[in-house]
Amino acid sequence: VWFLIAFLGHSRMINYATGAKSLERKENMRVYNLTENLCMSVGMKMPILRIIESPALNAYASGLNEKNHTVTLTRGIIDQLDDDELEGVIAHELMHIRNNDVRLLIISIVFVGIFSVIFQSVMRSIFYGSGRRSSRKKDGKGGFIITLVILLVSALIYLISILFKFSLSRKREYLADAGAAEMTKNPLGLANALRKISGNSSLDNLKNNDVKQMFIDNGPGKRMPSFISEIKLVKRIASIFATHPPIEKRITLLEQF
Repeated sequence: VWFLIAFLGHSRMINYATGAKSLERKENMRVYNLTENLCMSVGMKMPILRIIESPALNAYASGLNEKNHTVTLTRGIIDQLDDDELEGVIAHELMHIRNNDVRLLIISIVFVGIFSVIFQSVMRSIFYGSGRRSSRKKDGKGGFIITLVILLVSALIYLISILFKFSLSRKREYLADAGAAEMTKNPLGLANALRKISGNSSLDNLKNNDVKQMFIDNGPGKRMPSFISEIKLVKRIASIFATHPPIEKRITLLEQF
């Protein structure tokens, strides 16, 4: 049921969460021309274009099929990037569509959500059932052990599914960067765009972490103190749970493309 709801209503949910509106062609011919030229160069259908009225610099792709494939840009990224940089960003999002990354991400989010529900259900059964089990003594031991095993297995599967989702997201960002460089024949355009985006991508009103994962940049909102963030173990753990690769590394790879 949850998968069906997500499949049918994901576009409306995402647009509601981000506040995205239709991008009118008459007022934004520059964006339409850049997008249409890129689509024609690779023979793909023009996606729907939407805009988020925010000064932040960010963008994302959404949609599970050609009818609802969408590229959404913030007002800030349209206004502050030059044509080469904006072309690189749009190409990056088009590559997410061509690579079916949006579909993979939606499916991974749904299944992580399902594992989360299972994990929470087992947790509730343990806490709410503890009072009844205390009165049963020996008779309840077997059931408690089985429930505890289910809890541990559910927790492990939930953790693995989260790590898989993050790892998948990081890998697809690298692939989209490389594809955009190939599509535009100008890797420095996207590299320069990422430089401007870095540190300026946070949308204050957006709270949904799953939606944040879809954007071209999802940097940490509140940075740790430098003396903590420089610890190797902390950096390693942070990289494992990051949805995106370090933006500095992405820029370096594009410059070497």
